[in-house]
Amino acid sequence: MKISTKGRYAIRLMIDLAEHNNGEFITLMDIAQRQEISEKYLESIVSILSKNNLLISLRGKGGGYKLAKAPENYTVGNILRLTEGSLAPVSCLEGDTNSCTRSPQCKTLEMWEGLNKLINQYFDGISIADLVNQSDYVNNYII
Repeated sequence: MKISTKGRYAIRLMIDLAEHNNGEFITLMDIAQRQEISEKYLESIVSILSKNNLLISLRGKGGGYKLAKAPENYTVGNILRLTEGSLAPVSCLEGDTNSCTRSPQCKTLEMWEGLNKLINQYFDGISIADLVNQSDYVNNYII
């Protein structure tokens, strides 16, 4: 499993919105400047997050983006699964059901399932609020 820039930048975007939450919409240009990320690239990320109801968007003058919920209601796991598609360490665990024909006799399947469970539990246990508050999970949110 390797987290792409899309997943890492989505987390940075969510942290930025949480840190600068004053009830008003925040422009993508402001976020892009603070995070040193291309505004064009952020557009593709906010599109995913908005379509999945993580963000509220407003077009036009005074428009921008803001969190749809409180920062403690967003997990890193949820954000990464939306942007990455899957956090599974092996392809046979990516879907809801394992369609690998070798799974009945696979000697390593249980190991991979265990790792998959640990990855998901770890990321689901970290909220955007945790990252904003610099909890024990990380010392710096620049991912």
